[in-house]
Amino acid sequence: MVRKLLLATALSFQLFLGNETASKAQDSPDIHVVVNMVQLNVAVTDSKGNYITGLQPKDFAIFEDGIKERPATFAEGDTPAHRLDDVGENVPSTVPPQPPSDGSSYGALPQTFDSLISGSNVFVLFDTSDYMYRGFVFAQDSISEFIRSLSKADKIAFYSYSRDLSRIAPLTADRSQLLQAVRTTVAGDQAALYNALLLTLKDAAQNRGRKVVVVFSNGPDNSSVVPPEDVAEFAQSAGVAIYMISTQQARLEPVSTAVFDRMTAATGGKAYFARNWKDEHRAFDSIRDDLAHLYSLSYYPKANGNNGWRAITVKLVGDRLKKYKVRTRNGYRPLPTRFSGADKTTLSTLTPR
Repeated sequence: MVRKLLLATALSFQLFLGNETASKAQDSPDIHVVVNMVQLNVAVTDSKGNYITGLQPKDFAIFEDGIKERPATFAEGDTPAHRLDDVGENVPSTVPPQPPSDGSSYGALPQTFDSLISGSNVFVLFDTSDYMYRGFVFAQDSISEFIRSLSKADKIAFYSYSRDLSRIAPLTADRSQLLQAVRTTVAGDQAALYNALLLTLKDAAQNRGRKVVVVFSNGPDNSSVVPPEDVAEFAQSAGVAIYMISTQQARLEPVSTAVFDRMTAATGGKAYFARNWKDEHRAFDSIRDDLAHLYSLSYYPKANGNNGWRAITVKLVGDRLKKYKVRTRNGYRPLPTRFSGADKTTLSTLTPR
């Protein structure tokens, strides 16, 4: 009798909770399922490494897990993104990019306009560990010149790291603030590159539009607890390109060299190994040119039952373009659920980037 009484009480309690939940759902009519656009930074070069400019949206074909995707926005270099219609043509800027109406994965709503910005959000991460005692001033000069040379449309943050990360200057367009921040750095302590890089990537991921992290490292990592593979996967999933400039010190350690090469290639960036301060300047110049010539494409993922790693392939359309090389990130893993809004309920099973 006691067991039956307990069971009856439990069932009554569950029914009460169910009715209360249903009542709350009825009182909250604004329920939205949100899917963000997946944004790609795409470099197109010829066999000599020269950038191919002037391409149009129709020249690109995007595939996610083999499924052909429809571009939603397009931009070249530092120009603002243009919204595209169903056939890949530009539409007026007042018209929001529309998600596919083909039974898409999560019933998406239009992306907000604030993602359609010009320029890049560039996070500079400077190695101030004890590896940097030699050539410290030359490194500061190279970084300062790089900051001055970036497009006026770019916003820049300046961070440094040794064992810990220092967020010296937040994302800003104020070049004088950034240059002053560079000069305040001093060398010392061990290097926890991957710890610092992951934290920097998480900061970069909070921003809309093109996101880039530029790392200047003078040696291998000797203090991190985060494996580089996890860092690379987060960067891919968050849509952040990683560029690395490392000195000959890191080049002497084959493991670090291989990790830097794999990590940058997977995210659509590049790795450079500088033998001297002149090489450092040339590497920064190359990154600046790359940012100025990137194509930005975005799309809403079509229906896809894969909740794990999704492969991305970008191809050029037409025989005349097949000889050119395309560089971009090779995939992503949908990021975890995010809820927002005080009065409206926002449900999101996955949040691709």
